[in-house]
Amino acid sequence: KEEPWETALKSTVVHIEAGEFQGHGVSLWELLHSRYIPRENRRELLELFQAGELSLEQVRSVVTTIVSRAAAA
Repeated sequence: KEEPWETALKSTVVHIEAGEFQGHGVSLWELLHSRYIPRENRRELLELFQAGELSLEQVRSVVTTIVSRAAAA
């Protein structure tokens, strides 16, 4: 059974014009587990989100920024 925080990340779809994600929606879960997010960053973001220290909107903002910058580099 999925945890509520995991379900939230998997069901939140964002549109990001970066890398292979251009032109279609992708879940925050997919973005977090993409090659653009370093393992340590992913672990930290997930821990903060699970602990309630980051909102879903904050996670979305951080993840889309990291992916956009990494894809542009």
